[in-house]
Amino acid sequence: MADVAIIGSGGFGLSLAVSCFNNGHKVTVWSKFQDEIDALKRTGELKAKLPGVIIPKEIKLTTDISCVSGKDIIVVGIPSAFVRSVCTEAALHTDEKAIVVSTSKGLEGKTFKRMSEVVSECMPKNKVVALTGPSHAEEVARGIPTTIVAACDDIEAAKRVQSELSSDTMRIYAGDDVIGCEIGGALKNIIALAAGICDGLGYGDNTKAALMTRGMREIARLGLALGGKIDTFYGLTGMGDLIVTCTSMHSRNRRAGILIGQGVNPADAIRRVGTVEGYFCTKTAYELSKKIGVCMPITDELYKVLEEGKDVSASLKELMIRPYASENN
Repeated sequence: MADVAIIGSGGFGLSLAVSCFNNGHKVTVWSKFQDEIDALKRTGELKAKLPGVIIPKEIKLTTDISCVSGKDIIVVGIPSAFVRSVCTEAALHTDEKAIVVSTSKGLEGKTFKRMSEVVSECMPKNKVVALTGPSHAEEVARGIPTTIVAACDDIEAAKRVQSELSSDTMRIYAGDDVIGCEIGGALKNIIALAAGICDGLGYGDNTKAALMTRGMREIARLGLALGGKIDTFYGLTGMGDLIVTCTSMHSRNRRAGILIGQGVNPADAIRRVGTVEGYFCTKTAYELSKKIGVCMPITDELYKVLEEGKDVSASLKELMIRPYASENN
């Protein structure tokens, strides 16, 4: 049995908390917000995101970040925008022996750093493992079979997470391509947002198939330029995560995109849906691609829609009439 702390009481954090508890681990969940903890204690469930999923009373709920002290595994399950500030605080109480698991999907604005890089900067003495792949919280929490990847430069650390967190409903593969895994997990949110826009416009299966396939091409193009491995982008953390995020109504990125495609102002769509990582990642990936000279036409057009107010139909037409090219470019 491991002693596990989950930083974040959102849907994915709580789904992992339930999964870890069912695996026989001792689990503590931290939230910055006392009202969230009080509601969880009062109702026993996260009604907004995981209705009907009962949080076992044995799981400790707290707003005290020092709860990470003495833990074997610390899971970071918060939106990417808050990872640096929260991990900086948590680092003051983290033991060197703890393995830190980063589940946040995104790129840090201005620095362009992946989430495991941010965590490692905050907790430089700890092994940091990226845990990513097609894993909607709504399904993980209900024990629906899910397969993901634990990635770390230190493969033994990845295997430790694989061993401790795998179960008969959660199959975890170990890998060492952290760059590929995290770029796939971050940028698929951009393509899912675009896929939702296509749905909102009323386009069909042909359009979405093309968008996902060409979207995977530009995700891989950026990932390879940063040092990722090509096979990773056609595995669970690349194509697998892209498929689930572009096609499921569990996906906040897709739901926000649908609203935008229906004519809702992007900022209003984000407010309606909540945390939409693809919205923030689009700007960061756009700036990064320009900095290192990587061609990302879908990301470029989505940036213009979100940041410059370009009409979504005009953006799609722009993609369709680009100069002719080989598919392998």
